[in-house]
Amino acid sequence: MSRKRIWVAVTARPSYSRIRSAMAALRARDDVELGVLCSGSALLDRYGRVVDLIRADGFAVVDELYTFVEGDDLVNMALTTAATISHTAAALRRGKPDIVVTVADRYETMGTAVAASYLGIPLIHVQGGEITGNIDEKVRHAITKLADLHLVSTEIAGRRVRRMGERPDAVHVTGCPSVDLARESTLVSADDLQATLDALGAGSHVDIAGDFVVVMQHPETDTHDDSFRQMTEVLHAAERLPMPTILFWPNVDAGSDGTSKAIRIWREQGGGARMRFIKNLEGRQFLALLQRARCLIGNSSVGIRESAYLGVPVVNIGDRQIGRERGENVTDVICDRDAIHAATEAQIAHGGYARSTLYGDGHAGDRIASLVANATPDTQKRFHDA
Repeated sequence: MSRKRIWVAVTARPSYSRIRSAMAALRARDDVELGVLCSGSALLDRYGRVVDLIRADGFAVVDELYTFVEGDDLVNMALTTAATISHTAAALRRGKPDIVVTVADRYETMGTAVAASYLGIPLIHVQGGEITGNIDEKVRHAITKLADLHLVSTEIAGRRVRRMGERPDAVHVTGCPSVDLARESTLVSADDLQATLDALGAGSHVDIAGDFVVVMQHPETDTHDDSFRQMTEVLHAAERLPMPTILFWPNVDAGSDGTSKAIRIWREQGGGARMRFIKNLEGRQFLALLQRARCLIGNSSVGIRESAYLGVPVVNIGDRQIGRERGENVTDVICDRDAIHAATEAQIAHGGYARSTLYGDGHAGDRIASLVANATPDTQKRFHDA
């Protein structure tokens, strides 16, 4: 019997972490030929070339598509999406996969979804049906309407997808595969993690056996021209804490240049004496680091998803994650240094939270692999009136 050819599209650093466990489960099956299609920032050196990590983990990369259009303006996100459509369509035509899997809500994923749809290749979307701020909201729901099978993280997300006219039998609640990575991260050695941190990045040494906080602040696309000020507020708040900070550089959304500029100027002017600056860290190691932190500060979805499972206190800044389901571990604040500092001190005083399975129990990858491997999606979509 011929094996089903399944391609997973990875376009950025977070995409790989969110789908890796499902990819591992798919690779282990005898009835699947798994390939990874890499594009966007997954190929950029300054974000750690995720494609190299994918290969190091033993996955077969079927193609590298250089689609990222440099620049800090909103138009570059549109141009990157257009380039992703063009290059992905050509790659799909050459490779002829039976199914394409796309993940979450980044703008590059729209390019994957459009290309697969117009080539008549069944499209499976992971993590649809959620609500957030920024352009991600539009992208996620647009991909839902292009996709033929929906593997969602929560019951509420599943209800939203069905309300958008998708057939109930095409919607499956699997949990979030990034939580699988959080479960696996508990096995990471503290000594190995410390050695990796010491070898990466720049700035002061941070002893992970002691107290520290983690900062991960991305630009908000709706207010991308304010990203410099927003990052500056976050830096001032972190500097006032009585413990060191491990700070991660932002993703590639519009406004990232402003965020990065704020960090560089902060360092040039003598700030960050107790900070370590990291570009990229392998997913399980990052989550192992997060589990040891007293608090996560910023606006990354990791504060909403994986941190709920790990019970990590989170100070979530601004509107990037607005509307997303969250656990008791999250405190929401405006982007103001005093508000951020006060909320962080309160979270540190509170300490760890009980583990939440809001986004899954850590075994989503196996469920997703089974559904994908056995899927026969109908690409002739019709609106389903409930």
